[in-house]
This record gives sequence, C-alpha cells and structure tokens, in this order.
Amino acid sequence: MESPKTFSGHVIGLLKEYMQDLVDQATQEARSQEQFGFTTAPYRPDQAISDLLALLDDRIESEGVQVGLPDGFLHDMWNLCNEGLSPISDRVWLEANLDGQSPRKAIVRELTYRALIDFINTNSGEEH
Repeated sequence: MESPKTFSGHVIGLLKEYMQDLVDQATQEARSQEQFGFTTAPYRPDQAISDLLALLDDRIESEGVQVGLPDGFLHDMWNLCNEGLSPISDRVWLEANLDGQSPRKAIVRELTYRALIDFINTNSGEEH
C-alpha cells in the first residue's frame, strides 16, 4: 500500500471550493426542477464523487498549473476516492437517513464531500 498522500492547505482549500461549486450547482438544479414540476432522481455518494472527479479533470485541464495543483493530483484523488468510497458511502447513508426522508442531491454532495475531506485528513494524518 502506498504511503498516505498529504495535500497542502492551499490544495485542500481549492478542493473545498470546487466541492462547494458542485453543491451550489445541485441546489440551483433542484430549484429549476421544482419550478417546472419535475421530481428529482435518487442520488448516491458514488455519483457525487464521480461528479467531483469530472470537475477536477476539467479544472485541472483548464487552470491546474495557474492555481497550483500538483502533478498527479487527479490520480491521487482518484485513488483516495476509490479507497474511501465504502466508508464514505456508509457515513453519508447514515447521516442522510437520520430524518427518514430521501436526501436531495445537494445534501448528498455536501455530506459526501465533508466525509471525503475527513477521509483525506485521516489518511494524511493531518487536520486542515
């Protein structure tokens, strides 16, 4: 097994910013769907992680060097997400189902990304 990957505070800050962008996007989508009477489909933590990795790929391609993301960042994130998917999904399921309601996409994303940051911090041995 590889040694734990440690990301700088700057990288974690960027990651949190990108995650918040996805949560905000989901909130806007829900508002639009509700306006037109559409119901939202169930959304899972693995989908939230896939959406994050897709966004990271896009952002790295467009602005990675300028914002200071390290070489191999997407690969490292993919490995961390793959390793953490099961415990993250379990945590999100528990937190999201405490009130007995089906959680919205924005909530699933928020809980998933919070659990992912905690997973990164735990595996790096540092708190950011």
